[in-house]
Amino acid sequence: MARCVAGSCPPVTFACCPRRTGRSAVVQCGTASSTPAISGTGPSSSGSSGLVQDCTAPLVCALQLTARQDVSCFHFPGHNRGKAAPSSLSKLIGSGAFLHDLPELPELDDLFSPKGVILDAQRRAAQLFGSSKTWFLVNGTTCGIQASVMATCSPGDYLIVPRNCHISVISALVLSGVVPKYIIPEYNSGWDIAGGITPLKLDEAVKELEEDGKRVGAVLVTSPTYHGVCSNVQGIVSVCHPRGIPVIVDEAHGAHFRFHDSLPSTAIEQGADLAVQSTHKVLCSLTQSSMLHMSGDLVDVDKVSQCLQLLQSSSPSYLLLSSLDAARDQLSQNTNIFDEPLAIASETKDKLARIPGISVLGLPCFASDFPAIDPLRITLSASDLQLSGYEADDILYEGHQIVSELVGTRAVTFAVNLGTRVQDAEKLVQSAKHLSEKHFFANSLKPVKENRVHGPLENISVHLSPREAFFTEKRRVKIEDSLGEICGELICPYPPGIPVLIPGEVVTHDSLSYLMSVRHQGITISGAADAELNSILVCDL
Repeated sequence: MARCVAGSCPPVTFACCPRRTGRSAVVQCGTASSTPAISGTGPSSSGSSGLVQDCTAPLVCALQLTARQDVSCFHFPGHNRGKAAPSSLSKLIGSGAFLHDLPELPELDDLFSPKGVILDAQRRAAQLFGSSKTWFLVNGTTCGIQASVMATCSPGDYLIVPRNCHISVISALVLSGVVPKYIIPEYNSGWDIAGGITPLKLDEAVKELEEDGKRVGAVLVTSPTYHGVCSNVQGIVSVCHPRGIPVIVDEAHGAHFRFHDSLPSTAIEQGADLAVQSTHKVLCSLTQSSMLHMSGDLVDVDKVSQCLQLLQSSSPSYLLLSSLDAARDQLSQNTNIFDEPLAIASETKDKLARIPGISVLGLPCFASDFPAIDPLRITLSASDLQLSGYEADDILYEGHQIVSELVGTRAVTFAVNLGTRVQDAEKLVQSAKHLSEKHFFANSLKPVKENRVHGPLENISVHLSPREAFFTEKRRVKIEDSLGEICGELICPYPPGIPVLIPGEVVTHDSLSYLMSVRHQGITISGAADAELNSILVCDL
């Protein structure tokens, strides 16, 4: 049963925002009893009366109507509504994508000063997601994180943030000049997985900064994590709001939470001021499209808009924008849309947990009282089969054509979503059974491999802020000679996109040994100038 009422947005009439005089259009979006139409002084639609039946997605509707126009185009992009589309790409994605790949024409509104269809689409999204204001993002959740930090903090302010934050938070620190105060999350070495943060640890961090006379600009929480672990956002808000500190939540992996009673509460429902969601992850918009939701009056709404205009492309893709409107409309029309995925995920977890040698991540894996793990995220370990996460993932992919979402040293994570089929879930279970049958008895006779990893985030030492380190002169040293040096680049196994070393941090034995371990396993390292990680850049002070 969903917490949101489907179809709660009424039919609407909206006027587009012409940037040139003498050209305007009005599109009416309604239900079956209110036929949408386009009128005005613009060109007529070709091959139709210009009607779009049952339009409940204003931006999609406007894009469709504009693409139908019989006009001679002298505007960008250069493929000219598909007439000059590269044949190889056109064959791959079809001509319709090019036909609707339009620029900021007057009838399509302006992302940075919306008065028409974009404004209407964003308002409908805000109503559905329970926020006071929602912005559409075409530069992914990354730009929403960056804008949220820049809108709440001034250079020299402190941002309290978990050390297992996404790489986008570090880029926000470099851009803004804000100084991080890291909270070390609970870490399970048996799974090589970090959890969330607790209100108690946050309160301790705030008091430390207050005692030192430091100003806290904001608190940023990652909830849920990539593995689905949720923090107690409501408790964190109760620590921050009495002090006037805004709470930002990187909710990239939780855009779906509002749409079923079995799912965790959303950040906005728990009182967060800003929540950034990757609508393209579990929900169904196009990759790179996201939403930023706001609640309350602790954050300056105009400042957020200004920061987004600074960070987002000045040529936003209307395919991305309309996909956000379409994803919102899909949720509005289907109240019980997550019933089947949740049932599939629950049954799959139960079956996997009964397979010898296979473990499934759950809340008992953590000592802290985290409120929930996303039930649509399935993380399994084959460590009892003496297989690393990478080995298990390779076997599942090469032998059974199972494609995971995330692989780590000790675990593999699978994301159940609206497109997951019952037969795919059953194939995962059967493949895991095959994995167990092949390796359980064979490996039980072998000596146990001690591959328990040391947490790379536990004993960090910060010498420079990320911005200071980013702009400091660098020199290259061999990776084995880097111990004790100040890291000059961001070194991050990807996915999950959580940095092991951040510019300004001292290279420790734990971080170095962890990086050497993942390098040995052939894992992709993002951010390092030397992709093979034979050397790293350090600050030349």
